[in-house]
Amino acid sequence: MKLTKVVTGISAVTLSALLLTACSAQSSSKDSTDSKDKSSQTSKSSKKTETKEATKVAGGDLQDGTYKLEETGYYNGYRAVLSMTVKDGKISKTSYDYVDKDGKSKKDDKEYNKTMKEKSGVGPSEYIPELEKAWKQNGVNISSIETVSGATHSSDSFKNYAQQLVQAAQAGNTDTIKIENEAKMQDGTYSLEEKNEKNGYRATLAITVAGGKITKTDFDYIDKDGKSKTEDEEYEKNMQKVNNIGPKEYIPQLAESLTKSGGDISKVEVVSGATHTSHSFLLYAEQLMNAAQAGNTDKITVDNYVFKD
Repeated sequence: MKLTKVVTGISAVTLSALLLTACSAQSSSKDSTDSKDKSSQTSKSSKKTETKEATKVAGGDLQDGTYKLEETGYYNGYRAVLSMTVKDGKISKTSYDYVDKDGKSKKDDKEYNKTMKEKSGVGPSEYIPELEKAWKQNGVNISSIETVSGATHSSDSFKNYAQQLVQAAQAGNTDTIKIENEAKMQDGTYSLEEKNEKNGYRATLAITVAGGKITKTDFDYIDKDGKSKTEDEEYEKNMQKVNNIGPKEYIPQLAESLTKSGGDISKVEVVSGATHTSHSFLLYAEQLMNAAQAGNTDKITVDNYVFKD
């Protein structure tokens, strides 16, 4: 894939209660057809979420223009296409769909919808507009978009792609982002780091690919001096009181889970007590896997959004 390099912005990737979502890069277009979505990976439908407009404290402004992303490979006869228009620095229009070779929407495929509803309880005629609606409600705060129950993989893939469009808009890069979703990851080391700190820390993530699979994952939150959050005893103590788990546990747990999966994010368990962190981790991981599909080893620096608590 010739993935357009995006070097600014991840959505509201908070660091104290958080991080990092997504479908495997090697099956990033795969909509959620699992009849048994893991409850740990599924959150409440965005229908039931009342969205407040978050106050931004860090993160680059969006530049006006129309930004597009499309998958190059077809999975089950369809590929994802997204677009986002920015006017006066704000998202004014969004579009999200899966289309076949004739440009026909998956939403209109009655047989496909019937099959998906039987397997997972929800079809593309429901989850596609629901996710797009959530995008309009949350704007650049992509990580706050709720996963649609029964469509976990599609939700994660969607959020990854929407995030990349937000990053492109921060850079003002209107070149269409091409995602070679069916391509094998190329061997090498791929890295990403946040620019802005939240509660004194920012995320760093790197994956090593060998034989087309992830063989090593380095994930951490570091302060301005490069010290790991796992060494912050006070932070660990406070998180244990609230969630019964701290960064000393969930950071290595997520990294190990991704490595064991080889790059199949559907096998990465969301850590109980660190749900937001888990989904944000997956979001970053999928973006790096997209880079691996392109063989682009340039470090991605994300001008991540930080919102007021």
